[in-house]
Amino acid sequence: MSFKKYIKAVGTGPKGNRDLSKEETADAVEQILTNSATQAQIGAFLIGWRTKLESNDELKGAIIALKKFMKYKKVENSLELGYSFDGRCDNPFLFPLYGKILEEFHKNNPDITPLNLVISGDLLQPAKDGLTTKDLFSSLDVGQHLHFFDRVEYLKELSDLTPLRLELGLRTVFNTVEKLLNPALSDYGVTTAFHKPYVQKYLDIFSDYYKDVYVVKASEGSPEVFKDGKYWKMIDGKIEEFLFSLKDFGINYDKTYENISLEEALNIVKNPDEEILKLARFNIALYLVFSNRVNSLEEAWKRLN
Repeated sequence: MSFKKYIKAVGTGPKGNRDLSKEETADAVEQILTNSATQAQIGAFLIGWRTKLESNDELKGAIIALKKFMKYKKVENSLELGYSFDGRCDNPFLFPLYGKILEEFHKNNPDITPLNLVISGDLLQPAKDGLTTKDLFSSLDVGQHLHFFDRVEYLKELSDLTPLRLELGLRTVFNTVEKLLNPALSDYGVTTAFHKPYVQKYLDIFSDYYKDVYVVKASEGSPEVFKDGKYWKMIDGKIEEFLFSLKDFGINYDKTYENISLEEALNIVKNPDEEILKLARFNIALYLVFSNRVNSLEEAWKRLN
């Protein structure tokens, strides 16, 4: 279909807009990725589409199109951590600590199937600012249990849209779907949502690509927990909610940062204090639950400590 018809479908206004079908969306996104549409047309479409609000079928169509262009590399026994691509500034990343924790955990718990963690990254995307996972991976040796997938290599077509997305300076559909595209063909996936409607949305649009998908209420668009929260899973067609309190696990963390620098973030994970280490272990406990390695957070925490 002519790309102009897609622009008209999402950019005419409340009375004229309509949702695209899954097939139409896949075609529109494929035209974007192959530069069959002009930069002006792509920008108009993405803004109109975001203003209209994307339906779940449209998001599924976008994922279908993106997966046509992806290069996969299987990581066995893995859980994909769905970080956002638009940076963080209020807290350090914890994942540089995960490799050593998992190495020690599996040494002490040989009955547990080894767990590998998969993280994707790229250059900073809009609409925020701050550090990206790629910034940290470029500066650290994270061990054998962490696997980084650079989007320049596994989905160059989407990575090449970065200049246009930065020029727009707005969140687009890609912010929603890029978190869990599963380049490692992981069995399990987890991402984060702060608003309840997005819990249902994420569980719906990503569930076909994993054995299990979880959504955790965490910080700054990442699946890393820094305070009390909850997580959700779809069970028999119903979203089930599970609460947790860090104090129940002896964790008292109350630090925040403002525009944390790469130097600060690196120093924190290279010289972690006990509370940071506890937080990292707690997040690993969550991931052991999400990947069906243990039956409960309490069991995971006991084994980790």
